[in-house]
Amino acid sequence: MPIHPTAIVDPKAEIDPAAEIGPYAIVEENARIGAGTRLWPHAFVGRDTRMGEGNEVHPGAAVGHAPQDRNYKRGTRSFLEVGDENVFREGSSIHRGTEEGATTRIGSGCLFMATSHAGHDCRVADGVTFANCALLGGHVSVGNGAILAGGAMVHQFVRIGRLAMIAGGARVRMDVPPFMLTEHDGSVRQLNIIGLQRDPDIPDESVAALKGAFRALYREGLSLRDAIARLEKDFDAPEVVELTEFLKAESKRGIARPPRAGGRGNG
Repeated sequence: MPIHPTAIVDPKAEIDPAAEIGPYAIVEENARIGAGTRLWPHAFVGRDTRMGEGNEVHPGAAVGHAPQDRNYKRGTRSFLEVGDENVFREGSSIHRGTEEGATTRIGSGCLFMATSHAGHDCRVADGVTFANCALLGGHVSVGNGAILAGGAMVHQFVRIGRLAMIAGGARVRMDVPPFMLTEHDGSVRQLNIIGLQRDPDIPDESVAALKGAFRALYREGLSLRDAIARLEKDFDAPEVVELTEFLKAESKRGIARPPRAGGRGNG
């Protein structure tokens, strides 16, 4: 479908002939729009944004705008890379990196519901769901298939593991390991059992192993170091190995702990 005559497309933008640019949409210089991607009326795609195929940018969404960072200098050339088949609903916003050459990356198959946000330099993997008003600060990483419920707020530099489920309105200040479900204060309440059961690639024996790993990590009063040692000694399921590697990796925020008895977990 041709570019609508009211759309504003910079001459240096690259638009695939199979893309659709709707009325009053804006595409800035050096942006690339892949085949089958649709920009709805009043959508915005910023400079140096590279979008794959089959994406949808709905009215009022801003994909690839300048970062909200005091360290950002006007004129700095930074980037946003977006995979395929993502949906950016009304008012959602994704920002480019801050430093010269820095890149924010969004995988494929993600859903950003209305007014959700991923800040500068984030790394969002495939199949992630952001419910309405879910917010990522800068430099956050999110693993495959994670879900952030409505109004969840994630502090900068936090890591969220694969298939983690973040509670609605949660204040996430510390890293959430793979396969976990959080409380509203960002502490870890339990395994994301429903998410595990729905994943056809995770067998029942791995779910059972993760239950044992969860007990060692969150129910037996072990230090993080001792819990990691227990996981390495007692479990060889691939998902527990993935969990262990996440726990051992460098963390700028620390690992989310269980809720405090009668109180808040990570406050």
